Amino acid sequence: MLNQIELDNLQKISKTIRKNIVEMIYHAASGHPGGSLSIVDILTVLYFKELRIDVNNYKDENRDRLVLSKGHCSPALYAVLAEKGFIPKEDLKTFRKIDSYLQGHPDMRKIPGVDMTSGSLGQGLSVSNGMALAAKLDKKDYRIYCIMGDGEIEEGQVWEAAMSSSHYKLDNVCVIVDNNNLQIDGKIEEVMNPYPIDKKFESFGFKTIVINGHDFNEILDALEIAKQTKGRPTAIIAKTIKGKGISYMENQVGWHGKAPNEDEYNLAISELVD
Repeated sequence: MLNQIELDNLQKISKTIRKNIVEMIYHAASGHPGGSLSIVDILTVLYFKELRIDVNNYKDENRDRLVLSKGHCSPALYAVLAEKGFIPKEDLKTFRKIDSYLQGHPDMRKIPGVDMTSGSLGQGLSVSNGMALAAKLDKKDYRIYCIMGDGEIEEGQVWEAAMSSSHYKLDNVCVIVDNNNLQIDGKIEEVMNPYPIDKKFESFGFKTIVINGHDFNEILDALEIAKQTKGRPTAIIAKTIKGKGISYMENQVGWHGKAPNEDEYNLAISELVD
């Protein structure tokens, strides 16, 4: 259980990250705010409480890995990496600019702290399995966290990979599903219904945990349960709000992939300033 000082600190960090996300997308005039904002609290807990990583040695073979399978939500990852010290904060202003290394999808060859290039949906768990198998073969104890979208899990490759995770007893893999209930075309159950998500992963052999993806204590507790689970992978189904933190973006499918105009930007920033 986090104490009040720790909670206040995480809340402050998450608000800064949300502000940077909005600024990046506004200045780029393109990007995906909705799903980036919904995973901020999850990424905040991972990077500031959970992941075994070293900013000064980000290629350490023994580090924990994070795979952002929903790579179009790169603004959230970039903002967290900048807050953590992997990349200069001033570089966030170059997001999606033609010569910037901070492109619309993360590139492991160019960005310190990015463990996997992603963008084509559905591939993250397959990659995570490969990392996890390598850890097992090398007798390493690092863990792999794979963040996927709830619309993304409509991809068939996800479930082929899930079978492999279970078959090889990859207890060093933790899937986190960003269950904000919206994808680019609308509600996920209306596009291609994946519910019940927890029962599906359970049927594939996963330990499943359903949480409030904006509650820092619930996130941290679920990650601890995942670490204690042996002999099978874990899937955390995080109930989130698309566009979380910006009143007019919350639960609005139209903010899946568009930038705010000047008035919308100013309103968003005003809501994120203490």
